[in-house]
Parts: sequence; structure tokens; C-alpha cells
Amino acid sequence: MNAASISVIKKELKTLPKEELMSICLELGKFKKENKELLSYILFEKENEHRFIIELKAEVEAEFRTINTNSYFYIKKSVRRILRHVKKHIKYSKRKETEIELLIHFCEQLQNIRPSIKNSPTLYNIYKRQLILIEKAILKIHEDLQYDFEESIERLQNF
Repeated sequence: MNAASISVIKKELKTLPKEELMSICLELGKFKKENKELLSYILFEKENEHRFIIELKAEVEAEFRTINTNSYFYIKKSVRRILRHVKKHIKYSKRKETEIELLIHFCEQLQNIRPSIKNSPTLYNIYKRQLILIEKAILKIHEDLQYDFEESIERLQNF
């Protein structure tokens, strides 16, 4: 079975009644966890982006507290899992400001891990890669907002 293009799906959705659209959305939510999370974001979190960011930061902090720091192998696995979680929520938001804030928070949490990530090339490369992504995202936002984030990025770069 071939999937239809977005434009074809959009045309078809325009012809459907409201009740049928609602049942399709609910069916998508039941089908996959990510679909349900995206629908939840669109319906409940999109209007209050600041609360969404605060809640996600709290989740990230909680996940960082549960990392097994016995070896760099376990730290690396946990950090990658947390980063996947953060990236997924960034994808839901589609706002550069949200992306920057969440990645800065992720990097700050990564700095606080003991033993230090500087002793692990893999973890340090993950950290550096996120800094590069933050810098690219900063270039795409308004100049006033860029200035607000400059102090945070300098602090991260001096780690």
C-alpha cells in the first residue's frame, strides 16, 4: 500500500464532516504514542508554550537525576535517551526559541553530571554538537532574542 501525498490527504480531509475528522484524530492517537503526544501538545500545550517549556525542563532534570553514573557507558545511553526525548518535543513545537531554551537546559544539565563529561570523548562530542545546533538556531531568530541567549551560549562554550 502506497501512502498518499500530504496535498491529496489535505484535499480529502476538507471534504469530511467534523465528526469524521474527530474520529480520525482519535484513531491516530490510539495508533501510536507519538501521535497521541503530538495531539496532546496541539490541543493543550500549544497555547501556553512557556508552561510547556517549564514542564519539559522539569522532566529533563528528573531524568538526569536518575542516570546511573557508575560508568560512562550507562551515562552515554541515558544522555542519548534524554536527548531523543528533548528533540521529539522540539519537533512538536517547531519554534526556534523553544528549541534554543530546551537545548541550553539540556547542555546545562549535561555539564553538571559527575563524573565530568570532559573525560568521555563521546559525551563531550554530544555536548559540542548541541552547542553547534544552538548557535545555528540562534541565527534564525530575531536580533533582540539573539542577544538574550548570547550570555547562556557563552557560559556553555566556556565549559
